[in-house]
Amino acid sequence: MRILVTGAAGFIGFHIARRLLADGHEVVGLDSVNQYYDVRLKEARLALLQQHRSFEFVRAGLADPEAMNQLFDRCDFARVVHLAAQAGVRYSLERPDAYIGSNVLGFLQVFEECRYRKVPYLVYASSSSVYGGSTQMPFSVQKGADHPLSMYGVTKRTNELMAHSYSYLFGLPTTGLRFFTVYGPWGRPDMVLFKFTKAILDDRPIDVFNNGHMKRDFTYIDDVVESVVRIMEVIPQPDPNWSSDHPDPSTSMAPFRLYNVGNHDPVELLEVITLLEEALGKKAKRNLLPIQPGDVPATYADVESLERATGFRPRTPMREGIQRFVQWYSEFYGS
Repeated sequence: MRILVTGAAGFIGFHIARRLLADGHEVVGLDSVNQYYDVRLKEARLALLQQHRSFEFVRAGLADPEAMNQLFDRCDFARVVHLAAQAGVRYSLERPDAYIGSNVLGFLQVFEECRYRKVPYLVYASSSSVYGGSTQMPFSVQKGADHPLSMYGVTKRTNELMAHSYSYLFGLPTTGLRFFTVYGPWGRPDMVLFKFTKAILDDRPIDVFNNGHMKRDFTYIDDVVESVVRIMEVIPQPDPNWSSDHPDPSTSMAPFRLYNVGNHDPVELLEVITLLEEALGKKAKRNLLPIQPGDVPATYADVESLERATGFRPRTPMREGIQRFVQWYSEFYGS
């Protein structure tokens, strides 16, 4: 198939594009390569993808109608995997406008292209951040997600509601994937594992928020990729059992679905630090701090519906995932 992957220079987009190429697909990767974090890392990812003859890179922003129209004019996509977004919870406190521009207006342009070009299926990235203030653990796609605590979470929930509208009004099949704290090789420098690793190796203290008692459902990148690739083959149909009297938020009378993609095994931050110290062979200097605005105390994914749909659930142990990340970090940065 010819597949569009937006955000192909990003962490998850790079891994998914590489897997699709390995599976024999033709991949067009779109990315603006913005400067939210080190562009050299993004360019290094792209350099690997560009070694494949079946990969084409398009440097453009989502909210650029002319560039998007030109791309969809000349390419007939069997699938669109939409991963491009302004990421980061804490940065959304500083620059909420960046999230509206990329995550809402940019996504609207993707929807419009898919609508008018009659793309058979759109799979897009949502986030565990949509659950926000909920304390009903594990987080379930069958329950509401109406109290996000950050602008990032707000825009991701907005994406889901937009998707439902387009699925209902225009028959566009859409699936949203709520990713839970993805980590692994080629990860983002603004994510906790990357930041901690760099600080420990540089002999600098690490900032440990909520005194290290936050729990996260850390999900290894290979498990995320496998989940996405399998979901790409499961085109949603209208749910004949959906009832407006007892509405299930994860499905609909439209061709619309939502799934969690998480490890179903929350790990406390203090344990993560211990595992990282073990992998690095070096102790961390810990700067214990209170919880930050926009942060949630815990995340925990219910992945039963994902497993029913795909026959797969993420399961890479944290120890193993951290060891693989540290090995990549040491090789890439020569530390």
